[in-house]
Amino acid sequence: KIRINRKGKSNCLRGNLLNFSMKKINVLISTFFGYGYLTKMPGTVASSVTTIFIYITYEYLGYTDLRFSIIFFFIIFFYSFYAVKDSESEFVNKDPRQIVIDEVLGQSMPLILLLHLSQTNQISMQIEIYYIISFFVFRFFDIFKPFPVSYFDKNFKNYFGIIMDDIMAGFYTMLVIYLISLKF
Repeated sequence: KIRINRKGKSNCLRGNLLNFSMKKINVLISTFFGYGYLTKMPGTVASSVTTIFIYITYEYLGYTDLRFSIIFFFIIFFYSFYAVKDSESEFVNKDPRQIVIDEVLGQSMPLILLLHLSQTNQISMQIEIYYIISFFVFRFFDIFKPFPVSYFDKNFKNYFGIIMDDIMAGFYTMLVIYLISLKF
């Protein structure tokens, strides 16, 4: 028998366990499987792990399905809003450094662009150089936060701002990578 309390929530154990396990899953995703708990530069580490993972996936394993990469990115992008919102209460700060899924998303954007540029023969330098440039340019925009990166960082002290400042840094990085591909 399920009883509903005054707040409209059930008192059943199954519902409580489901909420508890979803919270753990969301924290795991928000911290990028625990990388966010590193004491030194968790955002930089998450960006570098993302770069290495995508490089190995695209360049060594030969997985180059652009459509799947884009769809997967958007699934993670939209789910991360829920995951970060659900996880925020687990941390002290409004923009907790443990939450690094935003770095993963922002860093992934120019790397997916690299896949497209590579498939359409718009890259003239070694692909590894583009990966390295992408990593450092993204970190630059993420750390120094030029407008509108700074706008999202300063004006939205919640899950939306946590994610969107890195998305904007990812857009800037995409622009730089694209301009480099045109120039070189």
